[in-house]
Amino acid sequence: MILDTSRRVSVIKMRENLNTKPALTAREVYQVLKDVALGSRTMQRACSQSWNEIYHDLMPVEIDGWYLTLFNDGGTLDYCEDCRSPDGRIGSLEDWQRYGTDPVELLSGWEREQLERLLNAL
Repeated sequence: MILDTSRRVSVIKMRENLNTKPALTAREVYQVLKDVALGSRTMQRACSQSWNEIYHDLMPVEIDGWYLTLFNDGGTLDYCEDCRSPDGRIGSLEDWQRYGTDPVELLSGWEREQLERLLNAL
C-alpha cells in the first residue's frame, strides 16, 4: 500500500499512541538498514516519488515487512524518522534521540554509501 508521506507519518504516530509493545531500538533498525546495504534484505519505495524527486523531505520505504521513513537531505541519507517492524513494534527519532543516536548514525561510511546508492536506484 502506498501512502503519501504526511498521511503515513500521522498513521504511524496514531499507532504509536495505541501501541503497548516495547519500542524498537536504534540498534534493531540499524541492523535492518545494514542488511539492506549488505544485500541480504530488499528495499522498495512505499510512495510514488523517487529518492531524487523528494530531494529534501521524508521518504517511506519497505524492507521485508519493515516500514521506515528516511529523511533525504539534498540526496544524502540524513536520519530515520520512524520505523514499524513486522510484529507491530514502533520506534521513532524522538525515542532514539533520548539515548543520543538514531539508526543511520550507527552505519559505517560504506554501509551508508551503499544505502544511498540503493535509494537513488529506487
